[in-house]
Amino acid sequence: MNPGPQSKADCYKSIAAPSKGIFKDKGSKFLAFAYPVESEEEAKAIISTLKREYFDARHHCYAWRLGLLGDRWRANDDGEPSSTAGKPILGQIISNGLSDILIVVVRYFGGTLLGTSGLINAYKSASADAIAAAKVAEKIATARYRISFDYAQMNAVMKCLKDFRLAVELPSFGDECTLETSVPLSSEAIFTESMNKIAICTRI
Repeated sequence: MNPGPQSKADCYKSIAAPSKGIFKDKGSKFLAFAYPVESEEEAKAIISTLKREYFDARHHCYAWRLGLLGDRWRANDDGEPSSTAGKPILGQIISNGLSDILIVVVRYFGGTLLGTSGLINAYKSASADAIAAAKVAEKIATARYRISFDYAQMNAVMKCLKDFRLAVELPSFGDECTLETSVPLSSEAIFTESMNKIAICTRI
């Protein structure tokens, strides 16, 4: 059974590597840092690192968005007036159709207040600059599985993986045979149905 070409329903956009942007207004400097991330924990670690590195900055505002649907997200104003920083950053992520991305904008205050509209424009512009500097990458939404089986099932397991065009990862052939693979979400149900007939298939 061959599931055919990769389904477009599994595809979404992120950035391939970290990038930077900058915006200046009335002495204030807004440094934007964009990162590809795959978890909230990864985003938090990057934010903490930037806060230590730019400890002398007044604000470290950010937004992140995760997953195929982009339905996991967070925006933080870090002391700026409500919705003037995190929301504009998130808005740029959404308007560019990106997910699995974190953008942190570090602000150095220049002594002149920018007002609500000025702040919104600054955080939006700095984020847009970082995104413009990034290379967009297409990602495939997958679920991770561990396959456990006996030696007698080896050929059947390998044939199933080949039929679904899935890679063999972290193989271990001791007393019990195990391996891992990443399954596109659109193929997940039919894959697990097929694999469970010959092995123990566990989502991890």
